[in-house]
Amino acid sequence: MKFKLRIWRQPNTLIKGRFEEYEVDDVGPDESFLEMLDMLNEQLIANGGEPVAFDHDCREGICGMCGIMINGVAHGPKAATTACQLHMRHFKDGDVIVVEPWRAKAFPVIKDLVVERAALDRIIQAGGYISASTGSAPDANSIPVPKPVADTAMDAAACIGCGACVAACPNSSAMLFTAAKVGHLNVLPQGQAERFDRAVLMVDEMEAEGFGGCTNIGECAAVCPKEIGLDFIAMLNREYLRGKLKGAGSRNA
Repeated sequence: MKFKLRIWRQPNTLIKGRFEEYEVDDVGPDESFLEMLDMLNEQLIANGGEPVAFDHDCREGICGMCGIMINGVAHGPKAATTACQLHMRHFKDGDVIVVEPWRAKAFPVIKDLVVERAALDRIIQAGGYISASTGSAPDANSIPVPKPVADTAMDAAACIGCGACVAACPNSSAMLFTAAKVGHLNVLPQGQAERFDRAVLMVDEMEAEGFGGCTNIGECAAVCPKEIGLDFIAMLNREYLRGKLKGAGSRNA
């Protein structure tokens, strides 16, 4: 298979970027999208060029590092799939493929397709943890958790923090990410002590980081590789409102 790639190249945050075109030949249909980029980089290096910078790690759809826009869609055209697990058989031979970084105020471009996503880490640091001591593992496991609650917590905990929801949202909102990180702790009995503080602190940090507001467009859930639903955003809105009414979050202000 042969593809023409239009890839965003940008040396750093301060220098304006541009699209550059490349061609890649002999791409197998079972090659992943990142393996195709590897082939391009080998070609560029062999010709004395600068390889395209892009994030990657596990390449198993678990780590959330492979954050790129492919033809205007976060992670590409296949639903519930990360870019590293997207195979070239989902494209047609001779296709022109446009590859861009996540575009959001809170995600400044470091180089080419690599963006700074530390803002998501700071949202978690604001309250995405349980600070109460639960004892050893047997002690923690002795706390009964109903099956529906455990299922809901696991659905939210599936979030890999890739930032696709932010990149896809017209407002660059991190609401789905924040809702998942709040939700998987807030539904568990171990998370009840800090439940409302957690919601208020993490949402306030999200807004402080420069992410936009949620207007319920739903594109975030549509591109989420772990299929996290909008119901978690509704849950977070309720938790945040109740937390504000209770004066939560002020103790760490």
